[in-house]
Amino acid sequence: MKNVKGVAVHVLLFALAFIWIFPVIWLVLSSFKDGSELFTYPLTILPEHFTLENYKTAWEQFDLMLYTGNTAFITVVATVITVIMSSMCGYGLAKYNYKWLNILFLCLLATTMLPTEVIMSPSFTVLNALGLYNSLWGCVIPTVGTMTGVFLMRQFFISVPNELMESARIDGASEGQIFTRIMFPICRPQIAILAIFSFQWRWNDYIWPLLALSDPKKYTLQLALRTLSGAEAVNWTVLLSTAVLTMIPILIVFIIFNKQIMNANMSSGVKG
Repeated sequence: MKNVKGVAVHVLLFALAFIWIFPVIWLVLSSFKDGSELFTYPLTILPEHFTLENYKTAWEQFDLMLYTGNTAFITVVATVITVIMSSMCGYGLAKYNYKWLNILFLCLLATTMLPTEVIMSPSFTVLNALGLYNSLWGCVIPTVGTMTGVFLMRQFFISVPNELMESARIDGASEGQIFTRIMFPICRPQIAILAIFSFQWRWNDYIWPLLALSDPKKYTLQLALRTLSGAEAVNWTVLLSTAVLTMIPILIVFIIFNKQIMNANMSSGVKG
């Protein structure tokens, strides 16, 4: 009976995984089809005439390096600042025993219940007042404060024994040294998880760059992809191949930090 249940669970999981991955597979395979083959009926999954011409055209017609550079700057800078800010804030909320900190944490946690659209107008007003409109920094600064990262780091630091801090203080370490030399290094798995999430959020962000940028030379990849969809026609071959290229950095980041995520899962299992 247990074997039957185990097989049923695995079949269900594989089915759900296939449902999730199938559109991605279709996207990748369609990027190797020519334009006439995309809309033939009946539709075929595998390309009948495999071609790399779509990627060549995308590389020649689409200023991929410019848009990738803009997106990479926003994503990397925002991710680094997000990790540092979330770690420091999570550490302070977890390890300093002030009553008002709990109230502050609840207030910060309540902001997660606000839809992003609600805070866009005041955020844009502040951004414009600071002179950051139509600037890449205008896409960085409003996005670095994420309560998800603060909550993740706070929950980890709560699990770290206070005796570790007290021993460091006895040895003469300052508060800054305790954080930078002891606390920050031991949360590498959580940093890896937050870095992947932040990288994905910023790399795929569309709404905020749409509001903050007006110069086409400062467009991110997601905004540039929109330009391939005209009011009367869509360049599907270039659009599909460029969309596939934009997924590659996310896969690279996940592969690099995959080991750290596995270590985080194992350590959380041991603590439980």
